[in-house]
Amino acid sequence: MTTPCNIAARLPELARERPDQIAMRCPGRDGAYAIALTYADLDRRSDAIAAGLAARGIVRGTRAVLMVRPTPEFFLLMFALFKAGAVPVLVDPGIDKRALKQCLAEARPEAFIGIPLAHFARFLLGWASDARIRITTGARAFFADVTLADVERAGANAGPQLADTQPDDVAAILFTSGSTGVPKGVVYRHRHFVAQIKMMREAFGIEPGGVDLPTFPPFALFDPALGLTSIIPDMDPTRPANADPRKLHAAIAKFGVDQLFGSPALMRVLTDHGQPLPTLKRVTSAGAPVPADVVSKILSLLPPDAQFWTPYGATECLPVAVIEGRELVTLRERTEQGAGTCVGRPVPPNDVRIIAITDDPIADWADAVAVKGGIVGEITVAGPSATDLYFNREAQTRNAKIRETLPEGGERIVHRMGDLGYFDSEGRLWFCGRKSQRVVTSNNTLCTEQIEPVFNTHPDVRRTALVGIGAFGTQRPVLCVELREGANANDWPRIETELSKLGEGFVHTAKVETFLRYPKAFPVDIRHNAKIGREKLAVWAAKRA
Repeated sequence: MTTPCNIAARLPELARERPDQIAMRCPGRDGAYAIALTYADLDRRSDAIAAGLAARGIVRGTRAVLMVRPTPEFFLLMFALFKAGAVPVLVDPGIDKRALKQCLAEARPEAFIGIPLAHFARFLLGWASDARIRITTGARAFFADVTLADVERAGANAGPQLADTQPDDVAAILFTSGSTGVPKGVVYRHRHFVAQIKMMREAFGIEPGGVDLPTFPPFALFDPALGLTSIIPDMDPTRPANADPRKLHAAIAKFGVDQLFGSPALMRVLTDHGQPLPTLKRVTSAGAPVPADVVSKILSLLPPDAQFWTPYGATECLPVAVIEGRELVTLRERTEQGAGTCVGRPVPPNDVRIIAITDDPIADWADAVAVKGGIVGEITVAGPSATDLYFNREAQTRNAKIRETLPEGGERIVHRMGDLGYFDSEGRLWFCGRKSQRVVTSNNTLCTEQIEPVFNTHPDVRRTALVGIGAFGTQRPVLCVELREGANANDWPRIETELSKLGEGFVHTAKVETFLRYPKAFPVDIRHNAKIGREKLAVWAAKRA
């Protein structure tokens, strides 16, 4: 009998191989890490929940919204749903409530599993009104049909559970962060998850037995399949920029954490705190380009033999490319001179190619126009982790996916990243910004990541954001500026003059002639607190420029 293609298939193997290894520790209400699950616990209890879910009608192919905080219940439920062959639907709870309602309506979930507050909001706001099965993690079944504890008890004696899922079966629907529009539901098939595990293991040299601090909860789902112990941090995962570095350091020291994943915003929290991280062997940061000063500082806090990786990818395809921090530091000067941000070399076996910029759909790869090395175009990727559609979003699927007929027969999907970039002469991929955020004047196309780093070198500037004012094709470039903490706003006339002189040093930045001081922190995405909300800044700038 062949093993099903399923991220949960590794769990019973690990439960046999290392039953007493802690799979995850979670902080309780008092912040102490008294809650722990071994691999044997995680396997046994997720089996019981999977059987209990089946008894309630949540079986292979059932779409189930999951709104649970990063507690043991979240991970038990995710693996139970995978084992059942059901389809978990994950949406960031912090997005605009109207967008959240739209996402849930598009997903057409048949079940809703959540904390009591989520069920109250579902009842009050009409979320997922067609969900016929409602399960709460609370002690009582208010606004729900049954508690999770009841579900687990009902399946306690059912034995091992693992649906015979096939590679192309839908495994999950994961919504994008919505940083550039209403979030889209990315359809993950079981083969995508399995491929991601293999690619990350090989790209980063991950071996079983390590201890990970994953500050973005969905990434903790990979840890059991990789044989790692997850230490779930005591923080609000939707606000990594506000994490308490003392709590992070305490968890790292107490449990001997040797691996950490966090967004660039969380990396800045650690670098601003400035305390060494002597136990860490591997740090990974993704979600947006990591500023060069943050890379340098984090490396100074790590042991000499530790690695700092910044993988490039998206919800639709991850990982695409990767670069180690020391190489990134060597390229810092080029970034600060407007070359963009280097994101490294493609992760095998990805096929990453650059095509001419267009906002039109491309149905067939034969219609795509390739561009030469060194020329900025749109980044595309074909590979085992590249997803092939958005759920109930046909127009967005047409805009982002290209069918390619292979020379040896058959076809594959090429995903358009929606990002601009190019390959340098050494085969490294450079990221130049989001395609939808480029500024197109009557004579030039300006990319955010080739403009902003030049101005970000000013000592009084925390970060900048390039936006376009006016009709697309005849836009006027405007640079929104967020000053560093402690900078005097009364010095803005001087700073503005100095920024203008900085821009005159390069042909492309000299085209920016209007600078606006933004009076507070830039708006950022809710998932990683790192992607700047340039669309919102453009609206603000249009009223003032």
